[in-house]
Amino acid sequence: MKERAFITLTNTFKDKLFRLSKRLLVSSEEAEDATQEVLLKLWKNKSKIGTYKNVEAFAMTMTKNYCYDKLKSKQTGNLKIVHNNYEDGQASLQRQVEAKDSLDWVGKIMESLPEQQRMIIQLRDIEQYNNAEIAEMLEMNETAVRVALSRGRKVIREELLKKHNYGVV
Repeated sequence: MKERAFITLTNTFKDKLFRLSKRLLVSSEEAEDATQEVLLKLWKNKSKIGTYKNVEAFAMTMTKNYCYDKLKSKQTGNLKIVHNNYEDGQASLQRQVEAKDSLDWVGKIMESLPEQQRMIIQLRDIEQYNNAEIAEMLEMNETAVRVALSRGRKVIREELLKKHNYGVV
């Protein structure tokens, strides 16, 4: 595989690798390092890329594993999983404050979820992968992915309803 073809291929999903890394490692610098490491490993094994059924899914799995290794290491023992905070530049200041508050709450709620549910919600709702792709990445049964996603979303929904007093939960 030539350099140009590799760049074209990886440009389609490198931002997803970064977002997943940022979700897991919190630090932008750590996420950039993780993304570079994964892309470097892919480049070093470029002769095998043609044998992979789904290069993007393989890269996401590599990223997840790399980030987990970093989190387990002594150097990054103080890192934790949090939700990214995306802002809409066209929203009014009040809407931005409300959106930030809601995202902060979703982040806090997600921290309380089991690791597997956090990953599945990240991959499904943020990265927009389908259940079959997530099942392949996480080496799970597709039904288990649907169940974990449903349970995780339910917890988030119930906690947000409690927070905003929209109903008795």
